Amino acid sequence: MGQGKQAAHEHVRVAVIGSGFGGLGAAVRLRREGITDFVVLERAHSVGGTWRDNSYPGCACDVPSHLYSFSFAPNPDWPRTFSGQEHIRAYLEHVADTFHLRPHLRLSHEVRMMTWDNEKLHWTIETSQGTFTADVVVSATGPLSDPKVPDIPGLAGFPGQVFHSARWDHDYDLRGKRVAMIGTGASAIQIVPAIQPEAGKLTLFQRTPPWVMPRVDRKITGAERWLHRQLPFTGSARRGLLWGIRELQVQAFTKRPNELGLVESLAKANIAKSIKDPALRARLTPSYRIGCKRILLSSTYYPALARPNVDVVASGLAEVRGSTLVAADGTETEADVIIFGTGFHVTDLPIAERVVGADGITLAEAWKDGMQSLRGATAAGFPNWMTIIGPNTGLGNSSMILMIESQLSYMADYLRQLHILGGRKALTPRASAVGAWNRRVQDRMKRTVWNTGGCTSWYLDASGRNTTIWPGTTREFRRATREVDLAEYEILRAPVPAGAPDPAGEAVATGPSGSADDVVTEQPEAVR
Repeated sequence: MGQGKQAAHEHVRVAVIGSGFGGLGAAVRLRREGITDFVVLERAHSVGGTWRDNSYPGCACDVPSHLYSFSFAPNPDWPRTFSGQEHIRAYLEHVADTFHLRPHLRLSHEVRMMTWDNEKLHWTIETSQGTFTADVVVSATGPLSDPKVPDIPGLAGFPGQVFHSARWDHDYDLRGKRVAMIGTGASAIQIVPAIQPEAGKLTLFQRTPPWVMPRVDRKITGAERWLHRQLPFTGSARRGLLWGIRELQVQAFTKRPNELGLVESLAKANIAKSIKDPALRARLTPSYRIGCKRILLSSTYYPALARPNVDVVASGLAEVRGSTLVAADGTETEADVIIFGTGFHVTDLPIAERVVGADGITLAEAWKDGMQSLRGATAAGFPNWMTIIGPNTGLGNSSMILMIESQLSYMADYLRQLHILGGRKALTPRASAVGAWNRRVQDRMKRTVWNTGGCTSWYLDASGRNTTIWPGTTREFRRATREVDLAEYEILRAPVPAGAPDPAGEAVATGPSGSADDVVTEQPEAVR
């Protein structure tokens, strides 16, 4: 399964990091571009990314199934309109098999460090099972990879079980236990209804209530699946309709947040339908504009909160004293198990600490004042390195697979340009181009609901800047990433001894000793 015995050192044209949607999508696109000299480095023992790691009870997608799949790998047999985790993970395994990706997989290969070599113009990648070098690195680790657990005083002394929703302990029996659920994000609203019937007592610690709309989910009939198999264009039409509806919604999120008032009224009606207690209803009603945080979908969350074995503490967890959990408002609760649904390291990606660029600094250091990249893909000072689902590529209302496929097109053209340039070349984005792109993005962000809606969300970094969301339509992003503009890049070529011709036939000047200490920078020319 892609884990054959490896040489001590292997050089490849492209190294892809991660095997979720982004990594597998990159692998498929590489093969379709005729590039087979690549590996997919995955730290886990199987593919699937976040859909492998998140196996908590009730885990499912909040994007319709036919939109949450690759356009080049339609699945006519989705069992429900909104798929569960097990179905999405099975789909990704199917993609790995269908597109013959297994020989490229290097499972259980955790990347420990990636270092750019200015002389050889390649990346040295140290993994838990050996070292690779690669001309190009495509980082597809994703923003929902590394769980975030808050630093709670006394947590280490808690005598019971503690785990994060993305690292669910399936061996722990929740039946009859006093369960504390920390957080009210997308995972929590799925977990709470799934575990409420078996928990002895369930206490939900809520810092900020989410806006929750009904989840209109149903089984997809056998007739529908038959139709999509026999007439594939019907599945494409279904996908297109789902996409178009969401594209029409973007204006309200990005330019006219006040138009979301009607949706907010519907969300309030959804609360009132299930929550009859006025005090509880007040605790569950947000005070910020709907859409500022991601709108969540569930038809079972509010009914579960109304059950007699559930308490909602309208405050975050502040301290743990033995088995007593103390909220910020002073409320005390006894618990046998603590489950954190507190999200992930999104604006402070741990992988950034493992990428060392041309100037000898890590990507984390380069991004210390906030993540920024050129067209969500490349970072200044990090040649031949690109990321899938990079800064400001997230969505608040549609499918990330649409954004991933746009970035795969950009990746493909990036590699085409390197091939056309020939020889040992590298591309590095100009700092001026990165700055100009991000100024445009942040200027558009100013009037969006994510910046003006009055909430604090994981979309914002420590300085309050929105470095995660794309402030436009997926069509706009597709146009912006259709091809590489070489004017936004510097072309690096490996130095050769003084007076010797380079692969393009020009003489190359080097340092005083004739050594290859200085990479030569070319001005880009039109090569398309």
